[in-house]
Amino acid sequence: MKIALLGYGKMGKAIETIAIKRGHDIVAKVGKNDCNFDITAVDVAIDFSIPSAAVTNISKCLNNNIPVISGTTGWLDHYKDITDLCAKKNGAFIYASNFSIGVNVFFELNKTLAKLMKTLNDYSVDMEEIHHTEKLDAPSGTAITLAEGIIENSHLESWHLSPESTKNSIPIQAKRIKNIPGTHVVNYNSVIDSITIKHIANNRDGFALGAVIAAEWLIGKTGIYSMNDVLNIG
Repeated sequence: MKIALLGYGKMGKAIETIAIKRGHDIVAKVGKNDCNFDITAVDVAIDFSIPSAAVTNISKCLNNNIPVISGTTGWLDHYKDITDLCAKKNGAFIYASNFSIGVNVFFELNKTLAKLMKTLNDYSVDMEEIHHTEKLDAPSGTAITLAEGIIENSHLESWHLSPESTKNSIPIQAKRIKNIPGTHVVNYNSVIDSITIKHIANNRDGFALGAVIAAEWLIGKTGIYSMNDVLNIG
């Protein structure tokens, strides 16, 4: 298939390498300063741009009947606008805060653990995420997805960006360290013991592979999907 890469940073280049290995063609590489690009000659677009460009990129694809997947985080205040446009245009769209197959399994593990811990009031929960210093948003989209998974399956009501605990809210500590692809930790602590689940990304290949698999899956479909649909989990 012919792929447009909307965002040609480290993730875009990792996606390019894996897509070519899987027999696909990269026919457009759109950098952060490229505005007037032709999207009509591609089969699918993969958006790993920046928050300020994501909505424009995705909208351009949907307005031209190009299936698009997005792994850009930090733009979700406009998510309903995009899904409304997708429905209006009978388009195809996948957003994921993380396309890694392992992370999406971790999301489901996190939900299951939250259900098990729901009635165990002696335990408090907190989270930590670590990323490279170039990551623009904090907490990460992956951390927010994990927090939402806990909230959906517990008595907690919100999350906040701070290591300090508050009532009915999950504290998330965000750290930025050079050359760290991504680590996410969920802790349940009591006076007696602690339970921890952790996902560590060894490199960007897992994110890139998942994005290409999602793009392959989306071809020929219409609708709004998630990685759970792609992987048939959850």
